[in-house]
Amino acid sequence: MNKRILLLGGGGHCESVLDSLLGLGIYAEIGIIDNEKFLGSGVAGAFVVGCDDDLPALYAAGYGSAFVTIGSIGDTGPRIKIFERLKKLGFETPNIIDPTAVVGQNVELGTGVYIGKNAVVNAGAKIGNGVIINTGAIVEHGSTIGDFAHLAPGAILCGRVYVGARTHVGAGCVIRQQITIGRDTTIGMGSVVLKDIGDHLVAYGNPCKAVRKK
Repeated sequence: MNKRILLLGGGGHCESVLDSLLGLGIYAEIGIIDNEKFLGSGVAGAFVVGCDDDLPALYAAGYGSAFVTIGSIGDTGPRIKIFERLKKLGFETPNIIDPTAVVGQNVELGTGVYIGKNAVVNAGAKIGNGVIINTGAIVEHGSTIGDFAHLAPGAILCGRVYVGARTHVGAGCVIRQQITIGRDTTIGMGSVVLKDIGDHLVAYGNPCKAVRKK
């Protein structure tokens, strides 16, 4: 166990990812990248070892892996920009799957995916790059989740649901089987989605309806 990993962003999502990493026990050293003013400070047992400008030097020093731990509620742009920079610098962007999560057979995962505590990804699902499947979320069989989408805690996707890239599915949402939700869309927390929802929309309610363009 001599691998080293950097977590980019020291907020609340970082604490969740760090807790999963500590449970997995596969990295000898975990460093955090954050604002320069936080250098040396601790986050749940790990320490801020540098800022964005230090990434090339830290890669050269042996941090071969890195993971984006900025949370995602609205604008996914910062997450995508950081992810692309990490790849360009040569970092491995691993998937982090909490020990309590369940991932079924024949699931396709991109890179930089986080699957949180007690989440379930069932057989035949396809998960894109940089996706967050948060605490207790359920992705049922044959569903597809586009790059950098976020399923918030407790979201339930029934079988063969499609969620487009960069879309946010709020906490506690329930999405009926075979529904398509477009890209860059936000589904408000607690919504019950019974019909397809298009691209670039804000939608919520029971039943869920589009209320405005993004």
